Amino acid sequence: MKFPFALRRGGLTLALTASLLTGGLYGCVKDLDREPFYDLNTESVYKDPANYIQVLAKCYAGFNLSGNSGSPDVFAGQGKDEGETSYMRAYWYLQELVTDEAAVAWNSGPLQELNRTSWTSSNDLINNSYTRIFYEVALCNEFIRETSDDKLSSRGIAGTDAEKARLYRAEARFLRALAYYHAIDLYGNVPFVTEADAPSKDLPKQTTRAALFSYVESELKAVEPLLTPARQGPYGRADQGAAQTLLAKLYLNAEVYTGTARYTDCLTYCNKVLAGGYQLAPEYRLLFLADNNVTAASEIIFPITSDGLVSQVYGGTTYLVHAAVGGRMLTSGFGINSGWAGNRARKNLPLLFPTPTSGFDTRAMFFSNGQTLEINDLTIFTEGYGVTKWRNKTSTGADGNDPQLIFVDTDFPLFRLGDVYLMYAEAVLRGGQGGSQTQALTYINSLRDRAYGNGGGTTDGRITAAQLTTDFILDERGRELYWEASRRTDLVRFGKFTSGSYLWPWKGGARNGQAIDNKFNLYPLPSTDIVANPTLVQNPGY
Repeated sequence: MKFPFALRRGGLTLALTASLLTGGLYGCVKDLDREPFYDLNTESVYKDPANYIQVLAKCYAGFNLSGNSGSPDVFAGQGKDEGETSYMRAYWYLQELVTDEAAVAWNSGPLQELNRTSWTSSNDLINNSYTRIFYEVALCNEFIRETSDDKLSSRGIAGTDAEKARLYRAEARFLRALAYYHAIDLYGNVPFVTEADAPSKDLPKQTTRAALFSYVESELKAVEPLLTPARQGPYGRADQGAAQTLLAKLYLNAEVYTGTARYTDCLTYCNKVLAGGYQLAPEYRLLFLADNNVTAASEIIFPITSDGLVSQVYGGTTYLVHAAVGGRMLTSGFGINSGWAGNRARKNLPLLFPTPTSGFDTRAMFFSNGQTLEINDLTIFTEGYGVTKWRNKTSTGADGNDPQLIFVDTDFPLFRLGDVYLMYAEAVLRGGQGGSQTQALTYINSLRDRAYGNGGGTTDGRITAAQLTTDFILDERGRELYWEASRRTDLVRFGKFTSGSYLWPWKGGARNGQAIDNKFNLYPLPSTDIVANPTLVQNPGY
């Protein structure tokens, strides 16, 4: 079993904890502090220390699963696709479909608004990600509240049981910080509630992007020493390496979020991660296969885990594998029963991999047979190269565990060492102290040695110190991290997302791309939440 807990899809583990933690939250952030209503009460669950790991499991599962068997966590809407409401799928939409890396062929209005970077505050998919973020915050707040030292003492939970509960509380604080980090990045000024806000009918107050940045920073620093040391705990659980990586990412983007550059701090936390014993997976492809929890575990710092038998969802990597297969692509090569003919690459992505004079970049995972490079019609799957990066196949070629070949086993490596190498190099080039250009070049060439040598030690892909520029880093992030839900954030940080100086097909709705309004650097707060909570102020321009 790849999932880090003994999760089952019904019963106490998920169904009960969903009710206990949220009291029926259905998508409006005004419900963040809603009173629970059920017969089995919170006290009876938290009295038994054996239940704590199961409740924590729900906090982890919130990043992947859409809910319990036939019961979604958040309201999908009449006739809507429940799979689209799952956290990672909703987040991936907003990080990839709006960029130079991906386009979707499905002809739904909200998806095509993302394809064309022309959304409004009523876009359902923007609402899905927002709602998922705050549902996760609600889950974690309640667990953190119920595992305070005072609560543990009042229930007679002591000794080893109390120590475990405190570790679980630290993990939940990390997960909440991760959700709030996504809120900072995507939405800016958002509602803010912590475990200190007791459930009530009061509307949550809005905080600023900079204030939320400071809160997430302080939380991550506080929990870092409380978490298990890097690589010493169970795979799939948050440890010190995960907290350090999230701090590095926060600092890398600090100038966008707060107006103040923090590249030295980024390097401080990159260096902490780099001291944690992580190693690059020997082959790039291993990171995106059904047994990546084994063959690429040395590189993966924090995954969103998947198991085709016990964590079934039409989101996460199940979505990424199925939606990328169509046209002449054979489903048998991907370990699935059907292709959904959805996602493919915009031409900028394959063109990042120039025809080599020697060697071959193994990261270039594209399918061109029957596909065109150009996209003249966004709704035709065969326009745009297929991307073969994500598969439900093991490193030995076996299919994933689900005998129906629907739900996949491939974990999503949300944080991994390859990204830390790239962050280190970028922070050095942007003037951060605590690193060196020599070391930055070594890290970048380590990635390129793997890409070109497939572990064989060739130097065909290496670059020189003169070639290591910030523009090169943006391109290299595209080559290394494409379709890993980082591209929008990268383009915003580099000033390329709205600018007319960098275009991709259908940016701004134009066939060859065009500049777009700077308001699109942030997503709007969903109009439904503005109505539900009149104290909220909408982001500028929406």
